[in-house]
Amino acid sequence: MSDSRPTIYFIRHGETDWNLEGRLQGQKDIPLNDLGRVQAEEAGRRLMGLVPHVEDLAYVASPMTRTRETMALLRTAMGLDPESYRLDERLVELTFGDWEGLTWKEVRKKEPQLAALRERDKWNYAPPGGESYAMLTARVRPILDDLTRDTVVVAHGGVARAFLAATCGVSTRDAASIDIWQGKVLVIQRRSYRWV
Repeated sequence: MSDSRPTIYFIRHGETDWNLEGRLQGQKDIPLNDLGRVQAEEAGRRLMGLVPHVEDLAYVASPMTRTRETMALLRTAMGLDPESYRLDERLVELTFGDWEGLTWKEVRKKEPQLAALRERDKWNYAPPGGESYAMLTARVRPILDDLTRDTVVVAHGGVARAFLAATCGVSTRDAASIDIWQGKVLVIQRRSYRWV
């Protein structure tokens, strides 16, 4: 990826009750909670502090409820039309398959051998009926190639990890475990990243 690639302002959706409970959401369509709505507005204010003309950016979101809510709230906080952005199905979170709705503690108790396999290789392991980070990266990589201008992407923790591995050279081992914060902006620029 050359230095001429557009800057990505990546925002993870705000908190949901399942985030709070430590449940694997994956592709379950869980809405934001009260804190998640505040985090979405905070992300909008952070973005305004970063970019002088937020109206000049492209905006794209995962079609899930929690990401659409986050996008609408952050755009409203910046004085922009809350509905004026596009959706991209490829940005949906990776699916945890049969494990969705469970906590990691429940997964380890229910399927200790499979949980151990995932711990050994988080990037390449796909849960029963689910996806691996490697599969997710293959799904989202074309989005990165399609970007023609600086873009705000509202999506999910797994998608952020895939972006970091694909664009910044973060090792797959590190990318699989990196914390992706809610309410902050992950700036991906010139093969590096920083949090604002």
